[in-house]
Amino acid sequence: MNDTDVWIRRYFPSADAAVQLVCLPHAGGSAPFYRPVAQALSPRVEVLAVQYPGRQDRRHEPMIDDLGVLADRVCEAVAAAVDRPFALFGHSMGATLAFETASRLEGRQMFPMRVFASGRRAPSRVRDERVHLRDDDGMVAELRALSGTDQRIFGDEEILRMVLPAIRNDYRAAETYRYTPGPRLRCPITALTGDSDPKASHEEVDAWRAHTAAAFELKTYPGGHFYLVDHVPEVLRVIDERLSEPALR
Repeated sequence: MNDTDVWIRRYFPSADAAVQLVCLPHAGGSAPFYRPVAQALSPRVEVLAVQYPGRQDRRHEPMIDDLGVLADRVCEAVAAAVDRPFALFGHSMGATLAFETASRLEGRQMFPMRVFASGRRAPSRVRDERVHLRDDDGMVAELRALSGTDQRIFGDEEILRMVLPAIRNDYRAAETYRYTPGPRLRCPITALTGDSDPKASHEEVDAWRAHTAAAFELKTYPGGHFYLVDHVPEVLRVIDERLSEPALR
């Protein structure tokens, strides 16, 4: 397995797909979260799901708790993996990472068709959040409140303690991230959010418009931080439609 294969998972490879979609998981998440997305969009769109170090089959690798460093590594993997028009989709921490990765790729003259930023405030909007400093019980309370974790995990103490280090690591990365002002993205941004997301207000999500020199749109759905779990068909429809627009090819 080469370095690209370590970082990028193609659950439904499609050599004939016109577009590739790079998907970046949320804090504590992993590549299989996007397997249903890959299946739903195949064969029109080939999904490249990113697997972060320090979890699942990469559990023996050191985790990365700096989003800038993680974006550098993801950029290298994506640059080696994409071979046709591509876009990026990220949820929560993954949205910030998608933005930073897109910025690095544009610096290499590799221009995404679009960035889909889901469930995350704009990079320039800062909150003083310190969840990563809580004890394990405090972390578990946060996960329960956001309702994005498989509820079966809470009933298995061994599994829960096994996944908490990765979750804490990613929260540290997301909460200590600070945007460094630079050129706006040349590609359009589609921001998606739940109307009752405690982690991102409407105003904070709308601020993504300041980070692109191209078109911007904001899609709002009923729900909280993991609104997309209850609105998969609608979100997939937006992705499919935007990636099918001839003007973006």
